[in-house]
Amino acid sequence: MMIGSLLVMVLAAGEAPAQALTKYEVKTLALQVPSDWRQSEADGTQRFDDPTGDAYLLVDVGAVQTAGMKPQVCLDKVLTAMGQEKGWKQLKLGKAPAARRVDMDTTPDGAESVETVTYVGCDGKTTWSLVFHMDVKQKERFEALVTKVANSVAYSKPSTSKKGK
Repeated sequence: MMIGSLLVMVLAAGEAPAQALTKYEVKTLALQVPSDWRQSEADGTQRFDDPTGDAYLLVDVGAVQTAGMKPQVCLDKVLTAMGQEKGWKQLKLGKAPAARRVDMDTTPDGAESVETVTYVGCDGKTTWSLVFHMDVKQKERFEALVTKVANSVAYSKPSTSKKGK
């Protein structure tokens, strides 16, 4: 019993402090990203960089071209377009179908490893992807944060009026 308590204390002591998150909107998608991550944009992709350089997040949001598409059909089309590779775990984010996959890449010399956690989703009107890249050595530091950011995904209501937007 004492060993279990000691293990819990050691694990709790090793946890990173809770990171402050800030709401960020990309087109018709809202999510919470770490407040201290630097935001930039290239070719319509939003990028958020951890200040230490150990991780970054890419966010892409697009509009579904076919009106009235069911959310699950939309997600299936997204996954098919991505090659239906194995490893996708279906879930719900933002009250709509989504999927998650984890990939590991190692440099040819084996010196560095990167974990990529990809989330994709669709509500029938909006498609999106979140791609987290992190140094495997820092995985414990970022794992809970990745889940927290993904779970913050929410679809925004498109405004009926274009004025003021």
